[in-house]
Amino acid sequence: MTGPHPSVAALRTAVRAALDQSEIGTRVWVACSGGPDSLALAAATAFVGRKEGYLTGAIIVDHGLQSDSAAVAERAAAEVRRAGLHHVFIETVKVGREGGLESAARNARYAALNNRMDAEGGLSPVLLTGHTMDDQAETVLLALARGSGARALSGIPARRGRIIRPLLSLRRKDTIAACQALGLDPWHDPSNYVSDGPKRSALRTKVMPALVDVLGPGVVSGLARSAALLQADADELDRQARSAMGASVSEVRGEEWRCDMLAALPDAIRSRMIKMLAENRGAGPLTAAHVVAIDQLVTGFRGQGGVALPGGYEARREYGRLVIARPSPRT
Repeated sequence: MTGPHPSVAALRTAVRAALDQSEIGTRVWVACSGGPDSLALAAATAFVGRKEGYLTGAIIVDHGLQSDSAAVAERAAAEVRRAGLHHVFIETVKVGREGGLESAARNARYAALNNRMDAEGGLSPVLLTGHTMDDQAETVLLALARGSGARALSGIPARRGRIIRPLLSLRRKDTIAACQALGLDPWHDPSNYVSDGPKRSALRTKVMPALVDVLGPGVVSGLARSAALLQADADELDRQARSAMGASVSEVRGEEWRCDMLAALPDAIRSRMIKMLAENRGAGPLTAAHVVAIDQLVTGFRGQGGVALPGGYEARREYGRLVIARPSPRT
């Protein structure tokens, strides 16, 4: 008696491990585009769900960005059912342009996914996404090119809240092989393979093949390992920053923080604390440039004016204290 194809077995093992602490009856959703990654994940989740007693289903988001997007969504739903998930929803969203098309589409997608999960309820619902090691490597390279900090360079987290990414240890070729072994027909998004398309597409079609050619096939797993190591470091630094914030509560006056106390903190802790302070006030999300400019108010003050922040807030220095608030009305 032969077992499943090695790629099919690897996906099932990854899903089982990701859901290891879940109770029988847990509601497990798969975010599915119909592509090979999410379709292979849907098949693995259906198998594990039957074995472990989970209530499984899929949510497909139609972004409406292509003329045939509705047909693509219906096709994805049909393939998901063939993969073994029969509780399937198609959510149609309207994508804005704030923050760029890619960011707006992602925000609309996750809003729709969360809304459907909330509407359906169930025991401890979780959402599985099909991000692979290749996605992780691409994310790290994009963050590196943007000059991002350790948190961004740590890539895609394996779990955040109720979102779980079981396939970060597997390659994209594994999901393609699994679909072929199971007789599934995934949809291949043409925008993923257009070199003059979105940055991630150009990275996938030009940069990654060049890196593999020069550095060898281990470059993808190497980038993913670096992300995992940085994620642990970033988590610890964030913990220390939160601890520093808690310890300074007695020194906080309304919306002000003593600059001498902030300046005494290590750079890595202070920069995180500044970001947390501002975003807790409602200003955000902050970029690295915002954090650097605020830090200069704390450690390199030369009488400069305030720093404009997202959300209509401003960071400024007054009488030795950092103030994050709405700009003072002009008189």
